[in-house]
Amino acid sequence: MSEALDAFASTYSFGFDEFQVEACEHLAAGGGVLVAAPTGSGKTVVGEFAIWLALQSGTKCFYTTPIKALSNQKYHDLCARFGDENVGLLTGDASVNGEAPVVVMTTEVLRNMIYAGSRTLLGLSYVVMDEVHYLADRFRGAVWEEVILGLADSVQLVALSATVNNAEEFGAWLDWVRDGVAVVVSEKRPVPLFQHVMAGEQVHSLFDKRGAHVNPALMGLALEQQQRFRNRGPRGHGPGRGASLTPKRRDVVAKLKSMHLLPAIYFIFSRNGCDGAVRQLLADGVRLTTKDERNELLAIAQAHGATLSFEDKRALGWETFTAALGAGIAAHHAGLLPLVKSIVEEGFVRGLIKVVFATETLALGINMPAKSVVIEKLVKFNGEETKEMTPVEYTQLTGRAGRRGIDVEGHAVVLWGSTMNPKMVAGLAGKRTYPLVSSFVPSYNMAVNLVGTLGRKRAREVLQRSFAQYQADRRGSGGSGSALDSKSQRGAGRSDSTRQRNGVDSQLNSTRQRGRDALAGQPSSAGKRSIVREFDSVCAVLDQLGYLDRTNPDTVPQQGKMLARIYNELDVVVAEGIRTGVFAPLTVPELAAVLSTLVYESRTEMREPGQLPTTASAEAETALRNIRRDIRKVERSYDVEQTKALDAGFARAAYEWASGDPLADVLTEHGLAAGDFVRWCRQVIDLSSQIAQAVGDTPLRETARAVVTAMRRNIVDLDAD
Repeated sequence: MSEALDAFASTYSFGFDEFQVEACEHLAAGGGVLVAAPTGSGKTVVGEFAIWLALQSGTKCFYTTPIKALSNQKYHDLCARFGDENVGLLTGDASVNGEAPVVVMTTEVLRNMIYAGSRTLLGLSYVVMDEVHYLADRFRGAVWEEVILGLADSVQLVALSATVNNAEEFGAWLDWVRDGVAVVVSEKRPVPLFQHVMAGEQVHSLFDKRGAHVNPALMGLALEQQQRFRNRGPRGHGPGRGASLTPKRRDVVAKLKSMHLLPAIYFIFSRNGCDGAVRQLLADGVRLTTKDERNELLAIAQAHGATLSFEDKRALGWETFTAALGAGIAAHHAGLLPLVKSIVEEGFVRGLIKVVFATETLALGINMPAKSVVIEKLVKFNGEETKEMTPVEYTQLTGRAGRRGIDVEGHAVVLWGSTMNPKMVAGLAGKRTYPLVSSFVPSYNMAVNLVGTLGRKRAREVLQRSFAQYQADRRGSGGSGSALDSKSQRGAGRSDSTRQRNGVDSQLNSTRQRGRDALAGQPSSAGKRSIVREFDSVCAVLDQLGYLDRTNPDTVPQQGKMLARIYNELDVVVAEGIRTGVFAPLTVPELAAVLSTLVYESRTEMREPGQLPTTASAEAETALRNIRRDIRKVERSYDVEQTKALDAGFARAAYEWASGDPLADVLTEHGLAAGDFVRWCRQVIDLSSQIAQAVGDTPLRETARAVVTAMRRNIVDLDAD
């Protein structure tokens, strides 16, 4: 190892794996690196080396994460390692020591800094992008590409990703646009994962002893179940043995306890299902903690909940929550209050909580590994239809099994169901990686920011370098579009732990040349998609609406500069609302109600449409709907994806909260989950803050600021996630 890496490694109590050493050496040599490795493998070490290098050189390192909860968690981790004085935090909800040499932030915060030309970027030498595979997210993925394309050339990039099967393709793009990015891929889990199926009261291995085929015992059970269903006849008399093989939750927990496989994360794809499972185990008298563990858990809850009033606790079901918590049982899902989730996360990480019933959101970034993972069903309802689980989803869920440094092995347990197909489970378990596909789509806010920063011509050139265009060009020129060919992807002569770049240089050179040709304006054999053409269409809409000026293509008019400060899916609707005075006559609670229609999304399509609380707010919402209708007409004429609809489902709750109504009254009257209520209040606060910054010295600025003050109280202002 290099001298710098030796000095850094001496601060850890464990030796580094081969892939960690290789990735860190690339950084020490002055390059960037893409590290793709399984959950829990220790990718964070590479990001922490970048931080160490920045502190040693007196420069800055930004550490970006996809979600606020992960930013908060990472902030506390880095404070513990590098000292509170050296680490800051910037999210939409929190600003702590923002000029520190190391700042943790959401990716959107860094994107906004780049567009604004923030002075905080001065002295920046490293950027760590954790969970960079979020680039594929259909709603937020474009932000990652905006940051990668917008960072100064002098910044060394550390991209940390889950294992994807086109890491070389993604790395080749990074190397092309950032110049000098190496690819390090590890497919080895630090803690081996064993796959099981629980049928009745028995836990069976999914595979046979050689690991090559499905366990014959499971295939026999499946065959027997099929025969029983056939024999039941068309009327289906009796439950048959298939139903009896589906384990009860209390039996699953008891079995895991007897096998010493606790703590466990038990995935149920329904918030109500998670909460119901907690109540069910509590009612069944399940107790998984010792007296000391119970006291520790209750102390954690008391410390976090000290600011909650008696009425708040009653509205939140605090008594049931703490009773289950003391027994070592809890739920974790997006409907929970962030404060409650923090209690659960702390108790679980400390090994005090033994079973967490969770939705799949727990698998997305939060560091909560377990000894075992249970998956109750392999199908889930996504709000519109019931769909089978994908290999990507299965890998994310089971990746939480096995705690490095604690467990010698992890275990994934799928529960038997009436339609169980062991071969299907084996297919999910056998596919460990998935392709990373760009979701990049030019937006209105992106367009005015790029034009304002670079000019229209240069903006078009930058977009030619996007990963989306890179993949489109590869498809059009005969590439697979999702991975290099299997022979070169495997990498000749690679070690067991790391996929080397041997054997792919010729392909990387050819893809780079295609990129250079595209950038130079050479015709592309791809058309299927052109990011520049999409950008031109977006600009055409903005030209017609007056937010750009086609006669002065490198100049952004004043109202375009206002739009550049609005980061919202309905950004142009918001901007038009400001420009036409829709918001001006509203009171503080009315503005909160109307802004909620621009951020809120009902959880299901079956929900009753919401209503505005006052005549003035209803008139303003009608005006916004008319604005959206007019914008859609322009969008259709330029073949631009249409702006989404407004949703008034949260309007009355927002109005009442901004009016000062008690928490218990608002939650009870509208049947809202505490976590949902907090999240949507914060979305309204965020949009209000953007408007206050965008409109200049006007009465609307003061009203928008007052919305922030009125809504940022009580639980909305606690434990921002």
